[in-house]
Amino acid sequence: MQWTLVIPLKSLARAKSRLAAASGDGLRPGLALAFAQDTVAAAVACPAVRDVAVVTDDALAGRELAALGARVLADEPGGGLNAALAHGAARVRAERPDAAVAALNADLPALRPLELARALGSAAAFPRAFMPDAAGIGTTLLCATAGTQLRPAFGVASRARHSASGAVELALDGVDSVRQDVDTGEDLRAALALGVGPRTAAAAARLLIAD
Repeated sequence: MQWTLVIPLKSLARAKSRLAAASGDGLRPGLALAFAQDTVAAAVACPAVRDVAVVTDDALAGRELAALGARVLADEPGGGLNAALAHGAARVRAERPDAAVAALNADLPALRPLELARALGSAAAFPRAFMPDAAGIGTTLLCATAGTQLRPAFGVASRARHSASGAVELALDGVDSVRQDVDTGEDLRAALALGVGPRTAAAAARLLIAD
Protein backbone atom coordinates (compact mmCIF):
# COMPACT_ATOMS: atom_id res chain seq x y z
CA MET A 1 0.00 0.00 0.00
CA GLN A 2 1.22 3.47 -0.91
CA TRP A 3 0.43 6.40 1.37
CA THR A 4 0.07 10.13 1.00
CA LEU A 5 1.54 11.87 4.02
CA VAL A 6 0.11 15.15 5.24
CA ILE A 7 2.59 17.17 7.29
CA PRO A 8 1.46 20.36 9.04
CA LEU A 9 3.88 23.17 9.82
CA LYS A 10 3.03 26.42 11.57
CA SER A 11 4.93 29.61 10.75
CA LEU A 12 8.59 29.31 11.66
CA ALA A 13 8.41 32.43 13.79
CA ARG A 14 5.93 30.66 16.10
CA ALA A 15 7.12 27.07 15.78
CA LYS A 16 8.76 25.11 18.59
CA SER A 17 8.23 27.72 21.29
CA ARG A 18 9.16 25.21 24.00
CA LEU A 19 12.65 24.97 22.51
CA ALA A 20 13.32 28.63 23.27
CA ALA A 21 14.75 27.79 26.70
CA ALA A 22 17.43 25.65 25.04
CA SER A 23 18.00 27.53 21.80
CA GLY A 24 16.86 31.10 22.30
CA ASP A 25 14.49 32.73 19.86
CA GLY A 26 17.27 33.52 17.42
CA LEU A 27 18.05 29.92 16.55
CA ARG A 28 14.62 28.40 17.16
CA PRO A 29 13.06 29.13 13.71
CA GLY A 30 16.09 27.63 11.97
CA LEU A 31 15.83 24.51 14.08
CA ALA A 32 12.14 24.17 13.30
CA LEU A 33 12.86 24.43 9.58
CA ALA A 34 15.70 21.92 9.82
CA PHE A 35 13.45 19.43 11.64
CA ALA A 36 10.84 19.78 8.91
CA GLN A 37 13.39 19.45 6.12
CA ASP A 38 14.86 16.25 7.53
CA THR A 39 11.38 14.87 8.20
CA VAL A 40 10.20 15.57 4.66
CA ALA A 41 13.41 14.25 3.09
CA ALA A 42 13.03 10.95 4.96
CA ALA A 43 9.33 10.74 4.13
CA VAL A 44 9.92 11.32 0.43
CA ALA A 45 12.58 8.58 0.47
CA CYS A 46 10.26 6.06 2.17
CA PRO A 47 9.26 3.20 -0.17
CA ALA A 48 5.74 3.11 1.29
CA VAL A 49 5.10 6.80 0.54
CA ARG A 50 3.48 7.85 -2.73
CA ASP A 51 3.76 11.58 -2.07
CA VAL A 52 3.97 14.20 0.65
CA ALA A 53 1.71 17.23 1.16
CA VAL A 54 2.87 19.94 3.55
CA VAL A 55 0.24 22.32 4.91
CA THR A 56 1.84 25.65 5.77
CA ASP A 57 1.57 29.37 5.21
CA ASP A 58 5.25 30.00 5.86
CA ALA A 59 6.77 31.13 2.57
CA LEU A 60 10.36 30.14 3.39
CA ALA A 61 9.38 26.70 4.67
CA GLY A 62 7.15 26.19 1.66
CA ARG A 63 9.99 26.90 -0.77
CA GLU A 64 12.48 24.73 1.07
CA LEU A 65 10.15 21.76 1.47
CA ALA A 66 8.91 21.97 -2.11
CA ALA A 67 12.54 21.74 -3.20
CA LEU A 68 12.73 18.41 -1.37
CA GLY A 69 9.78 17.02 -3.32
CA ALA A 70 6.79 17.94 -1.17
CA ARG A 71 3.59 19.45 -2.48
CA VAL A 72 2.81 22.59 -0.48
CA LEU A 73 -0.79 23.47 0.42
CA ALA A 74 -1.85 26.76 1.93
CA ASP A 75 -3.29 26.53 5.43
CA GLU A 76 -6.64 27.89 4.33
CA PRO A 77 -8.56 27.13 7.56
CA GLY A 78 -5.94 28.84 9.72
CA GLY A 79 -7.52 27.04 12.64
CA GLY A 80 -4.57 25.18 14.10
CA LEU A 81 -3.01 21.77 13.75
CA ASN A 82 -6.05 19.53 13.42
CA ALA A 83 -7.85 21.88 11.05
CA ALA A 84 -4.74 21.98 8.86
CA LEU A 85 -4.53 18.19 8.80
CA ALA A 86 -8.22 17.77 7.98
CA HIS A 87 -7.84 20.34 5.19
CA GLY A 88 -4.78 18.57 3.76
CA ALA A 89 -6.46 15.17 3.86
CA ALA A 90 -9.58 16.58 2.21
CA ARG A 91 -7.51 18.13 -0.60
CA VAL A 92 -5.77 14.82 -1.22
CA ARG A 93 -9.03 12.87 -1.23
CA ALA A 94 -10.75 15.40 -3.49
CA GLU A 95 -8.27 14.36 -6.16
CA ARG A 96 -7.90 10.69 -5.20
CA PRO A 97 -10.88 9.48 -3.15
CA ASP A 98 -9.28 6.08 -2.56
CA ALA A 99 -6.01 7.48 -1.18
CA ALA A 100 -4.54 6.05 2.00
CA VAL A 101 -3.70 9.15 4.03
CA ALA A 102 -1.44 9.57 7.05
CA ALA A 103 -0.72 12.62 9.22
CA LEU A 104 2.93 12.90 10.23
CA ASN A 105 4.55 15.37 12.61
CA ALA A 106 7.01 17.84 11.12
CA ASP A 107 9.46 17.50 14.01
CA LEU A 108 10.96 14.05 13.48
CA PRO A 109 14.55 14.94 12.56
CA ALA A 110 15.88 11.42 13.19
CA LEU A 111 13.24 9.81 10.95
CA ARG A 112 14.47 6.82 8.96
CA PRO A 113 12.63 5.85 5.75
CA LEU A 114 12.61 2.12 6.44
CA GLU A 115 11.32 2.56 9.99
CA LEU A 116 8.53 4.74 8.64
CA ALA A 117 7.78 2.06 6.05
CA ARG A 118 7.44 -0.53 8.82
CA ALA A 119 5.00 1.67 10.71
CA LEU A 120 2.93 2.36 7.60
CA GLY A 121 2.95 -1.31 6.67
CA SER A 122 1.58 -2.21 10.08
CA ALA A 123 -1.05 0.53 9.86
CA ALA A 124 -2.32 -0.85 6.56
CA ALA A 125 -4.03 -3.69 8.45
CA PHE A 126 -6.46 -1.30 10.18
CA PRO A 127 -8.93 1.40 9.05
CA ARG A 128 -7.28 3.90 11.42
CA ALA A 129 -4.06 3.46 13.37
CA PHE A 130 -1.56 5.66 15.18
CA MET A 131 1.93 5.69 16.61
CA PRO A 132 2.43 7.21 20.07
CA ASP A 133 5.36 9.53 20.65
CA ALA A 134 8.44 8.59 22.63
CA ALA A 135 6.98 10.14 25.78
CA GLY A 136 3.91 7.92 25.50
CA ILE A 137 1.54 10.88 25.71
CA GLY A 138 1.23 12.32 22.24
CA THR A 139 1.04 11.04 18.66
CA THR A 140 3.52 11.28 15.81
CA LEU A 141 1.68 9.34 13.08
CA LEU A 142 -2.03 8.86 12.38
CA CYS A 143 -3.13 6.72 9.45
CA ALA A 144 -6.43 6.20 7.63
CA THR A 145 -6.84 3.69 4.83
CA ALA A 146 -9.14 4.22 1.83
CA GLY A 147 -12.73 4.97 2.76
CA THR A 148 -11.88 6.01 6.32
CA GLN A 149 -11.75 9.59 7.60
CA LEU A 150 -8.51 10.68 9.24
CA ARG A 151 -10.20 12.40 12.22
CA PRO A 152 -7.05 13.99 13.67
CA ALA A 153 -7.03 14.81 17.38
CA PHE A 154 -3.45 15.98 17.89
CA GLY A 155 -2.32 18.12 20.80
CA VAL A 156 -1.75 17.47 24.49
CA ALA A 157 -2.60 13.86 25.46
CA SER A 158 -3.47 12.94 21.87
CA ARG A 159 -2.52 9.31 22.43
CA ALA A 160 -5.54 8.88 24.69
CA ARG A 161 -7.83 10.79 22.32
CA HIS A 162 -6.82 8.81 19.26
CA SER A 163 -7.25 5.55 21.15
CA ALA A 164 -10.67 6.64 22.42
CA SER A 165 -11.68 7.52 18.85
CA GLY A 166 -11.18 3.91 17.78
CA ALA A 167 -7.77 4.18 16.15
CA VAL A 168 -5.52 1.18 16.79
CA GLU A 169 -2.26 1.88 18.58
CA LEU A 170 0.70 0.43 16.71
CA ALA A 171 2.94 -1.54 19.08
CA LEU A 172 6.19 -1.93 17.16
CA ASP A 173 9.80 -2.28 18.31
CA GLY A 174 12.65 -0.78 16.37
CA VAL A 175 10.86 2.30 15.08
CA ASP A 176 12.23 4.83 17.56
CA SER A 177 12.87 7.37 14.82
CA VAL A 178 9.13 7.50 14.03
CA ARG A 179 8.30 8.21 17.67
CA GLN A 180 10.99 10.75 18.60
CA ASP A 181 9.47 14.16 18.05
CA VAL A 182 11.23 17.26 19.36
CA ASP A 183 9.54 19.83 21.58
CA THR A 184 12.19 20.45 24.23
CA GLY A 185 15.94 20.50 24.63
CA GLU A 186 15.77 17.05 26.19
CA ASP A 187 13.87 15.77 23.14
CA LEU A 188 16.53 17.22 20.87
CA ARG A 189 19.27 15.44 22.80
CA ALA A 190 17.35 12.16 22.43
CA ALA A 191 16.98 12.72 18.68
CA LEU A 192 20.66 13.54 18.33
CA ALA A 193 21.48 10.28 20.11
CA LEU A 194 19.39 8.38 17.52
CA GLY A 195 21.12 10.19 14.68
CA VAL A 196 19.46 13.15 12.98
CA GLY A 197 19.40 14.26 9.38
CA PRO A 198 22.05 16.61 7.97
CA ARG A 199 20.08 19.85 8.29
CA THR A 200 19.26 19.28 11.94
CA ALA A 201 22.84 18.23 12.62
CA ALA A 202 24.08 21.51 11.16
CA ALA A 203 21.50 23.58 13.04
CA ALA A 204 22.23 21.77 16.31
CA ALA A 205 25.95 22.37 15.82
CA ARG A 206 25.26 26.10 15.68
CA LEU A 207 23.25 25.74 18.85
CA LEU A 208 26.12 24.03 20.63
CA ILE A 209 28.55 26.68 19.44
CA ALA A 210 26.20 29.39 20.66
CA ASP A 211 26.06 27.76 24.09
